[in-house]
Amino acid sequence: MHYSLRTEQTYVYWVRWFIRFQAMRHPREMGRAEVEAFLSMLANERKVAPSTHRQALSALLYLYKEVLSQELPWMQEIGRPVPTKRIPVVLTRDEVQNVLALMDGVTGLLARLL
Repeated sequence: MHYSLRTEQTYVYWVRWFIRFQAMRHPREMGRAEVEAFLSMLANERKVAPSTHRQALSALLYLYKEVLSQELPWMQEIGRPVPTKRIPVVLTRDEVQNVLALMDGVTGLLARLL
């Protein structure tokens, strides 16, 4: 497998943090409970973004599957956070005209110039 250098560095970061979080235990000694505890800590205490959570999970999946050659079917069952969809807020021409009509004075003048 060919990963970019930055991806490799990021995976190493997450694996080190996982091992340190579990009091320097070897990953072979750990299982589902420890992985779930780590990911829960990231989500609940650290309040990481869904993309960050998925990145940490991907690093652990890579560690167990590719580095330690352990097939852990329960790793696929671990929940992944769903990112929230952000809908852009754009005013229509009529809405902009209504807002500008309500503004007066220097602020209204500047807004209309923009």
